[in-house]
Amino acid sequence: MAYKITEECINCGACEPECPNQAISAGDTIYVIDFNKCSECVGSFDESQCAAVCPVDCCIPDPDHKESREELEAKHKRLKG
Repeated sequence: MAYKITEECINCGACEPECPNQAISAGDTIYVIDFNKCSECVGSFDESQCAAVCPVDCCIPDPDHKESREELEAKHKRLKG
């Protein structure tokens, strides 16, 4: 499943440069994750980098966008060409 950023986001921007798929961008008041680009860092890292660097733990799995490991791997391959 893709990750999402909750309302607890302090808008620090630590997560944006860590995303290997450029899925994170600044929203109006908090950063947002494009679920179409989020592969939970599968294929790039052993853990989701946004969650690893977030100082307030607001990067969490998005239950509205569940995907299997195989689907995440396919998404990673599609995004990276």
